[in-house]
Amino acid sequence: MSENQLSIIRNDADIAVGLQRLLQVDPRLVPIAETAGPLPLRLAAPGFAGLASIIVSQMVSRASADAIWRRIELAGPVTAQAYAELPPEVIATFGLSRAKASTLKSLSEAVLNGAIDLDGICAIEGEAALRQLVLLPGIGPWTAEVYLMFCAGHADIFPGGDVALQTSVGRAFAMEARPTAKALAEIAKSWAPHRSVAARLFWAYYAATMRREALPIV
Repeated sequence: MSENQLSIIRNDADIAVGLQRLLQVDPRLVPIAETAGPLPLRLAAPGFAGLASIIVSQMVSRASADAIWRRIELAGPVTAQAYAELPPEVIATFGLSRAKASTLKSLSEAVLNGAIDLDGICAIEGEAALRQLVLLPGIGPWTAEVYLMFCAGHADIFPGGDVALQTSVGRAFAMEARPTAKALAEIAKSWAPHRSVAARLFWAYYAATMRREALPIV
């Protein structure tokens, strides 16, 4: 991983190094890693399209999210400028909920008026970047954390509010009930500064044990 002030995941080799260090720090993760198999890299370019795809991924089903994203792509370039210029009747054909349609519209306007620099924010330390992102209408902590993980490549992010991660950690550690977001964030502290690798590990473990994909679309 990068030795710069902000540690960044750029390739599968960074994932491998992070996982090796995680298993040394917390040997409980060894059998979890064996079950999980290869960990996904799943990096996407930062910018409007990257964050928009994460927003769309929060649909009831992956099939619905995939279908909506295909319609958005077919409408033209997925840029802030192009999206802001789409007529309401075109946006209405995408299948977005009213809240998500409003979030994407507000996001395109925020990018265009300079309220947020989605590329520049990738070089900012995690907590500071999160504070800026959640100021945007409709952008909550999970969305911001996933953007920093998969578009910025931040190496030390763990979305404790993710239900699949809560379920996966609870299952892996034989908990009576899945941990709350607060409890999971506390558990994940011991995996710093490789929490983004730990999150990938538990998403992969979820997929392997539940036979169901849980990663966000990016």
